[in-house]
Amino acid sequence: MPTRVYRSTCWCCSALLLFAAGSVGAQSRATDSTAVGATIRAFHAALGQGDSAAVLRLLAPDAVILESGNRENREEYRAHHLPADIQFAQAVPSERSAVQVTVLQGVAWGSSTSVTQGNFRDRAISSAGAELMVLSRSGANWVIRAIHWSSSSRRKAP
Repeated sequence: MPTRVYRSTCWCCSALLLFAAGSVGAQSRATDSTAVGATIRAFHAALGQGDSAAVLRLLAPDAVILESGNRENREEYRAHHLPADIQFAQAVPSERSAVQVTVLQGVAWGSSTSVTQGNFRDRAISSAGAELMVLSRSGANWVIRAIHWSSSSRRKAP
C-alpha cells in the first residue's frame, strides 16, 4: 500500500510541476509580449519626438526596412529615410491600432494598422497603413530586426 500512495503522490507532484512550468511559460510569453509591444511603441515615440539616436538604438545592426518597394539596411535608413520619417511623424497625426504580438522563443513579430490624416510638405495626406515588425531578444531587451510598412490612399466617400 505505501508504494501505491508513493506512486500517486509522485504522479500528483509531476502534474503540479508540469502545471507550474506551463504557467511560468505562459507568464514569460505574456511578459515578452508586453516588452515587444513596448519596444514597438518606443520606436514610434522616438520618431514623434525626433530622437533619431533612440530610433537607431531600437534597430538591430542588421535590421532591414521595407517601404515603398525599397529595401534599406540600418545605415541606409539612417542616412536616407529616417530624417523624413521623423518629419512626417511630427507633422501628420496617426491613429494606430493595438499591436498584435506573437512570441516564439527568442523571436517575435508585431503587426498593426493605422490611419494617417493631415498635411505634409504642402500635400494633403489621408492614408491607411499596415506595419509588421520582427524582433529578437538581445540580452534582456528586444531589438527590431525588420520593419515592413505599406500604405494606400484612403478614398473619400462619394
